[in-house]
Amino acid sequence: MSARYRPPEKARRVRLETRPGRTECRSPRGRVILRIGLVMFVLHAGSLGQEPRTKEYQVKAAYLYNFAKLAKWPKQSLPAGPSPLVIGVVGGDDEFVDILTKTVGGRTIETHPVIVKPAPSPDELKSCHIVFFRSSERKRTPGAIAALSQASILLVGEDEAFLRQGGMINLVLEGGRVRFELNRDALDGADLHFSPQLLMQAKSDSGSSNASPGARQLKSQVPPEYPEIARRMQLKGTVNAVALVRPDGTVKEVKVMGGHPLLAEALVRAVMGWKYEPATKETTEPVKFNFGKF
Repeated sequence: MSARYRPPEKARRVRLETRPGRTECRSPRGRVILRIGLVMFVLHAGSLGQEPRTKEYQVKAAYLYNFAKLAKWPKQSLPAGPSPLVIGVVGGDDEFVDILTKTVGGRTIETHPVIVKPAPSPDELKSCHIVFFRSSERKRTPGAIAALSQASILLVGEDEAFLRQGGMINLVLEGGRVRFELNRDALDGADLHFSPQLLMQAKSDSGSSNASPGARQLKSQVPPEYPEIARRMQLKGTVNAVALVRPDGTVKEVKVMGGHPLLAEALVRAVMGWKYEPATKETTEPVKFNFGKF
């Protein structure tokens, strides 16, 4: 047995005993990044030698736990007191539910014990605070999202179409790493809120960049859909563009500055649906997207 190998149970125990956000880190931003970073580091370090699927499940379970810790629900949805915070899982296999249960088992967020349960029926979905849709349920997902659109329930998925369907957070596997992307309009519509630091982290993970001095912040950003013909051609590359943004934050026009036409067309379609922070006048915002991670 390698000296670096740690059995899975021991690896999980080390992660669960690591308490992110200790008082040594006094900056609010530092606490958020440290809280997520420590969990991710221990998971990656402790998962060496495990099956890739098990490692992926552990990282996604850690993300769900951190989303539960960092989200702010309306008081009527999660009142103060000992009421449980329920994470429901739709579809998939029992292994993920088992790993998620072990990840949050015995945990309490503020005064709320965290509970994990499969949620196969619409009534069970409505009793959850977080619902995680497995990719195996992609046919059922749009209808379930529509049924929960008026509820303050955090909807998390793992399918490339999830945000376009109205989902709020999507977990994506890129280059062996799990990242996440957000639909801010859907979060705002459900009256669910996260810290700006977490929102910025998701924005950088999504693959696009508009970080130039004075640039307007994105409120809603759904990544472009990778064209099927480009997938078959194994076509990759970066597309650069500029977006003309109206004062109300909607995109008026997108001009491609460089990139393959097939990929550029997909980016233009996506960016036309983005929404920026309001401003006093029209502005031009740089946009860059790397299609090399698909």
